[in-house]
Amino acid sequence: MCPTGRTLSTTTTLTSSSSFSDLRPAYDVLDADSDGKISKDDLRAFYAGFSSSGADESLIRDMMSAADSNSDGFVEYHEFERVLACQNPSGVMEDVFKVMDRDGDGKLSHEDLKSYMSSAGFPASDDDIAAMIKLGGGDEAQGVDYAGLLKILAVDQVS
Repeated sequence: MCPTGRTLSTTTTLTSSSSFSDLRPAYDVLDADSDGKISKDDLRAFYAGFSSSGADESLIRDMMSAADSNSDGFVEYHEFERVLACQNPSGVMEDVFKVMDRDGDGKLSHEDLKSYMSSAGFPASDDDIAAMIKLGGGDEAQGVDYAGLLKILAVDQVS
């Protein structure tokens, strides 16, 4: 079942030419330990940097339950795609942006990106962060907006 309550067949698969295949960078960000699958620990690590109280365990349990169709305790990429097929993919990326935008100003600053990268287990130097901001079309003073994040992640928006 999709998080929205819609049902999607467990045999539904998306091909690599699917517009959802461009969500691999987002999947890789959630896979904090880079083992090729998303675990509860990966989700905890992702959310830990954005909440002083840590991750909401019931939310993580619900997310895993919605996505882990084979009940092995992990979300593989094909399961991730299947869940996103139920949703507006741009909405998912907007949610990711909102999580990363710690001060809620609509821009990802140098500090927002550095904090996120660190909490996700991807240490990045100040030069790396500056390069990301430049790649996203922003500058050090202003940071990058939502469209800039999509450029950084190399995600093509689905219309």
